[in-house]
Amino acid sequence: MNRRSFLACAGVCVLTTMTLLAEDGRPKVTSPRATSGDSAVEPKWDERLTISVGNKEGDLIGSNEKVLQAAVDTVARLGGGTVKVLPGTYRLRNSVYLASKVRIVGSGAESVLIKEPSVKTKIVVDSDWYDQEITLEDANGFRVGDGIVIRAKNPHNNGATVLKRTLIARSGKRFKLDKALRENVWQMGEPTAATLFPLISGEFISDCVIEHITLDGNREKNDHFDGNYSGCIFLQDCQRMTMRGVEAWNNNGDGISWQICHDVVVENCHSHDNADLGLHPGSGSQRPLIRGNRIERCNIGIFFCWGVKYGLAEKNTIEGIRTASVSIGHRDTDNIVRDNVIKNSGVAGVLFRPERGPSFAGHRNRIERNEIINSGGDEGVGIDIQGGTESIELIENRIVEQRGSAKRIGIRVGAETKNITLTDNRVEGAAQVVADLRSATK
Repeated sequence: MNRRSFLACAGVCVLTTMTLLAEDGRPKVTSPRATSGDSAVEPKWDERLTISVGNKEGDLIGSNEKVLQAAVDTVARLGGGTVKVLPGTYRLRNSVYLASKVRIVGSGAESVLIKEPSVKTKIVVDSDWYDQEITLEDANGFRVGDGIVIRAKNPHNNGATVLKRTLIARSGKRFKLDKALRENVWQMGEPTAATLFPLISGEFISDCVIEHITLDGNREKNDHFDGNYSGCIFLQDCQRMTMRGVEAWNNNGDGISWQICHDVVVENCHSHDNADLGLHPGSGSQRPLIRGNRIERCNIGIFFCWGVKYGLAEKNTIEGIRTASVSIGHRDTDNIVRDNVIKNSGVAGVLFRPERGPSFAGHRNRIERNEIINSGGDEGVGIDIQGGTESIELIENRIVEQRGSAKRIGIRVGAETKNITLTDNRVEGAAQVVADLRSATK
């Protein structure tokens, strides 16, 4: 082979190889096989295990969390699959704990998970951080297997201690826990235990789906338990979780809450009549997709918590919220809120919270093509940008006041804000179209 022929052949080989390379230079996987320990690349299987659960029929029969958990654990042990929740009512004394690659699918309004009424009592014996037991003042209403929350004041700094545990053994009023306390629970902190928990819970897992199921928090018969720890669904440190067609309602806390969870999808769900937040993309959560949901009669509709970034909330209907329908604040940057219908907000349609100064505010967010109707009382605001918030784009939003102008404002731009861009927004019926407080400080 002469030099010219060799170079020509080499060129063909290089071109052929380049078409198989991944972006980082490694060859693409074109024919995946199931290989021990390789969870990144796997064939797309036509069928995985499905287990049905029902009150009177199914692979597993029962009406509480134990039968649902048995189905989840069995499917998880075999590498993932589906738990099919047949029509019926399932009364829960503990969370149903998800595992990676498990799908829970119900029959919509006919598959109902409801939380049993809560009980609460004092913890009456000091427990150290390494202990794995507590002693209750009144053990009536507490059973082995119950999910509980232990709440106390930290004896060292008076901060809040909140621990979620399961009771796994007992002797009278003395209960063993599934995990050690890892916090000092002392009498000086006035500790209590209560049978409170999320209906569906996931921690440090990935690639789960929850679909077409009704979750009733039984609000009237349960103590309050906030969305940093609970909800009808509560997820902590998870990835690629999808909730679709879920009804999350009547909870004395949040509807759906996820904390430090990435690539969460909440689609076509109905979160309503919850004491706190309808949807709670929580601290540090990256790239949430919130689409096509109905959120009604909660305290806040969509609450972007701390450091929620690169998210999209679109085509949601948010109505009858007691305060702000969409709330954005502490380092919630680079998100898009578009094509939503927001009606009858108690205080504001969209609120940018003031936070602790510009370095903590929610910058570089885009609010686009939303319809915002009847926001707040006589001094309500359609879109309210407070604090040191910077680089916000308001594009083609329609803000409508149908109850008379009073002192209502379409868009309010706070005195400390910077680089707020308003493009083709329409404000109808408000006393003031735009209140730019920056000009008052100059």
